Amino acid sequence: MHRIRYIMVGGFLGAGKTTTLGRLAAHYQGQGLNVGIVTNDQATDLVDTNTLRGQGFDVGEVAGACFCCNFDELMETMKQLSADERPDVILAEPVGSCTDLVATVIQPIKRLFDAEFSIAPYSVILKPSHGRRILRNEKRAGFSPKAAYILTKQLEEADAILVNRIDELEPQEVDELVALVGEHHPDVPILRISARSGDGFDALIELLEQDGDFGRRVLDIDYDIYAEGEAELGWLNSSVRIASPETFSLDELLLDVVRELREKLAEQDAETAHLKVIGLWEGFFGVANLISSDSEPELSLPSNCDVNEFDLIVNARVACDPVLLEEAVKTVIEACCHRRNATAVYRQTQSFRPGRPVPTHRFDADT
Repeated sequence: MHRIRYIMVGGFLGAGKTTTLGRLAAHYQGQGLNVGIVTNDQATDLVDTNTLRGQGFDVGEVAGACFCCNFDELMETMKQLSADERPDVILAEPVGSCTDLVATVIQPIKRLFDAEFSIAPYSVILKPSHGRRILRNEKRAGFSPKAAYILTKQLEEADAILVNRIDELEPQEVDELVALVGEHHPDVPILRISARSGDGFDALIELLEQDGDFGRRVLDIDYDIYAEGEAELGWLNSSVRIASPETFSLDELLLDVVRELREKLAEQDAETAHLKVIGLWEGFFGVANLISSDSEPELSLPSNCDVNEFDLIVNARVACDPVLLEEAVKTVIEACCHRRNATAVYRQTQSFRPGRPVPTHRFDADT
């Protein structure tokens, strides 16, 4: 029995993990390999899962807790992906507010399932917008020191750090980011990539094909600070059916929702970690997102469709009270619908602060 290649790509909320995994999946499929993807979230109705399935990939989802706290479901989900046709590669995307994944995910797989899986280098994506401010130790980094602690710990356990969005940055900005990362992590390989354009992916794929004893950077971590930092984020997942007697542009509505939410949250001085919306209907979809309060809303996957009925899923991760976040989302959706003579019927909404991480396993690096 051949061993499945387990490739996990971490990084903070909005770093570009989903786009990276989608591009990697397409590459491996193009090589004739069977590929499975596992997404992860603290709640159900995950935009990432729908986005990747919409691109034709075989996707399983671990919902309701992070990989580390729901390790058994992670393994069961990977088993389900193997049920019909055993994958050659499994790509895993952990929750963007989680860290300590080497000790709680990679080491347990190595210890308990070594005969079934080979471990690729654990890559962590640096999010330029928040990463630059946090690594500079700026007073207004967007998040409290406890929330920023999570991003710094994510980088600390990486086998390789990926500086993403190089297509959106000036060359000197990329050089500055690489230098900042190098100051903090001088012995870790740093790759420059663009998940959207594919720049730098040849080097990333070469890295991921390396064999070795990866996943050994077990953190010295304070779970009190980690838990408090994660709990500062308001978390919302909502699914809504939107219908109108008139047709309208799906992409324009998605961008309006993101744009107006950015403005409303800015009024509350609430920093956005990541905001994603997807519109789905009869085989087509569009996606819009916002990766920080000072960035521009982006139509990352246009549908180029006019609709009069569709399903909207909103995933929002914002440093604010989840009650206020839910009120803001509903107010904006209602306003966007009203201008289009549309109605919104809410199927499910979950808004909360993440609970304290309680890993199923936690191992030191094997010897």
